[in-house]
Amino acid sequence: MDKKFIKATESACSFENHVAAPYIRKSFVIPFKPEKAIIDICGLGFYELYINGSRITKGALAPYISNPEHYCYIDEYDVTKYLHDGENVVGVILGNGFFNSFGGAVWDFDKAPWTGAPILALEFTAESAGNRYNFSADESFKVHSSPIIFDELRMGEYYDASKELCGWSSPGFDDSTWKNAICTDAPRGDFKLCEAEPIRIQKELKPVNIFRCTDGYIYDFGENNAGVCRLEINAIPGQRIELRHGELLKDGELDISSIIFGRTGYYYEYNQKDVYIAKGENKEVYVPSFTYHGFRYVLVKGITSEQATTDLLTYLVMSSDMKTIGDFKCSDETVNTLFDMVKRSDRSNFYYFPTDCPHREKNGWTGDASLSAAHMALLYDTEKSWREWLHNIRKAQTESGMLPGIVPTAGWGYEWGNGPAWDSVLFNLPYQLYKCRGCIDVIKENETAMMNYLQYAISRCDSDGTLAIGLGDWVPVGKKASDYDAPLALTDTVMLMDMARKAELMFKEINSDGNAEYACEIYKKLRTALRKTMIDTDTLLVKGNSESSQAIALYYGLFNEDEKEQAFARLLELIKDNNDSMDGGFIGLRALFHVLSEFGYTDMAFNMITKSEYPSYGHLIELGETTIVEQIMPDGVPCGSHNHHFLGDISRWFIENIGGLKIIDSRTVEINPKPPKNITSAEAYYDFSDGRISVSWKRDESGINMNIKNQSGAKLVINMQPECRICINCDETD
Repeated sequence: MDKKFIKATESACSFENHVAAPYIRKSFVIPFKPEKAIIDICGLGFYELYINGSRITKGALAPYISNPEHYCYIDEYDVTKYLHDGENVVGVILGNGFFNSFGGAVWDFDKAPWTGAPILALEFTAESAGNRYNFSADESFKVHSSPIIFDELRMGEYYDASKELCGWSSPGFDDSTWKNAICTDAPRGDFKLCEAEPIRIQKELKPVNIFRCTDGYIYDFGENNAGVCRLEINAIPGQRIELRHGELLKDGELDISSIIFGRTGYYYEYNQKDVYIAKGENKEVYVPSFTYHGFRYVLVKGITSEQATTDLLTYLVMSSDMKTIGDFKCSDETVNTLFDMVKRSDRSNFYYFPTDCPHREKNGWTGDASLSAAHMALLYDTEKSWREWLHNIRKAQTESGMLPGIVPTAGWGYEWGNGPAWDSVLFNLPYQLYKCRGCIDVIKENETAMMNYLQYAISRCDSDGTLAIGLGDWVPVGKKASDYDAPLALTDTVMLMDMARKAELMFKEINSDGNAEYACEIYKKLRTALRKTMIDTDTLLVKGNSESSQAIALYYGLFNEDEKEQAFARLLELIKDNNDSMDGGFIGLRALFHVLSEFGYTDMAFNMITKSEYPSYGHLIELGETTIVEQIMPDGVPCGSHNHHFLGDISRWFIENIGGLKIIDSRTVEINPKPPKNITSAEAYYDFSDGRISVSWKRDESGINMNIKNQSGAKLVINMQPECRICINCDETD
């Protein structure tokens, strides 16, 4: 595909100057009957593609969200079946997308070197019996303003239905008054075919409640999710309907206080707002094309009481169209609710890659994805999407090996917002794909980048051999986000040590012995430095004197075998001093519950997670949350975002300890339920590429009856509790 780009105008849309998304069309006649016809399209930002009046776009927000200085993404369509004899028309509506993301001023996207009016590259090729007909986007394409009079990825979309041009993408339409497209320079990024799953509707929700508020009507959909609303209305000409989306209510009004990032002067006016101006012809249906929102509630302004019905709005819940490959449920409804909250948060925050929140930033924060990698790998087939994002992560890596805290970025995130806990995404995504899916190619793709990072990070170590250069045990329970107890030198060095350990395993798998040896040496040096600087050898207390510090040291293997029991006893003392409640940030909480179960304290971990009193996950249910929050805080204290995924590792704990299904590697699964005493049944499954492994068990007066089905080629390692009776493949009892 040639790097020939066009645009409709020199003017770029902004808050101050609304510029409509353009209609773009090309009429053509193929001089033979094609056996096959292909369109390759690169829209920067987003596009909607039509052939002879039919919308054929793969999904929402196509083609991808990327830095165009790194990659310009292409989608390919086989359009053979849509073609006619005689005149044919290809039509495109082109939105701003990430290319002109002027609402992201906090992260300097408004200052990106590529920012401007959206641009398009398109190539059509038809072939038959040695004949070939093709064209590329050039000045012969015709352009005209569309009804989308304003669009911005984070802020919303405005649509004026009176500006619709019926039949604009169909044959026979008169475009003689339209302007010709403008040829423009191509971005520096490489053309790349998008291999990530498209963004599609996962389910539709109707409102569970509608009520009057000061400015209009509140629609409550019962769940916090991400997507857009489909508006269906019989309106009068020119009627202006405004949809304002949010996570929260306060005193019966929409509360957007959790959407804290917005461009100064435009925050309240634009954030998460869609506007529809009706043409007044029978029923009108509107679905935003070039934005999405995170929300449970919608404030609807500009409608009458007669129009405020359940049929007015439908919540189109969207995410990357990843296949679900693992699931869990048990007899405890609190656990099931929390598990569903994690899944809802994961999906809400997966738009081509893991994002940090759907209502606010929509950024690919690397630390969020890295700390969620293990649990997401158990629930979804993330391979295509993760591998695509890793291409972008590698492009964002500097020559020195440094990584930014967000990908894609326009340059923000190298000076703040990164560090080993965030940078570990470069290792944890390939490692989880290798561990769970047996993916070897992803190791090879990332080997050089991983080595560059290890060399960079080691060069930043202090004279005592530890590292302290980034963000640490972020968002600790009940404290400011950066007021963590675990020392930064502990968490940064532990994260680098863990990266080196995983790198060694992965490099050995691809027979890269020299690099594996290098990673092993780094692991040993870092562990030695941590033991020397962070552990009191008399008490086996870790610096920070906190649950988080102690749990992290145990989870990541800082203690020798003969020290573990005493070190764990110190952890229990810290927990007792904290009224048997959980404590720590997003690194410590991820370790704490697994460590407790490893040492036989599953009931304690279960109570910490599920109790209804603060601090706990169960308390979130009491507060009415339907997704996992950014930070667990006391009642009445802001928790940041109400839809985050990086505290979702409890789902892995549920699967492994209550369900009893633990993936050792893509060839080995351990079956070892450690059920809390008040759980009476559970079931979990995981789909390998060659089949499913499922575990279910029920407790009665005689013990636990466990049923295991293995339809995959993985080996089972069964560690029975004394009370278990096992039926394998439903054929025989051991």
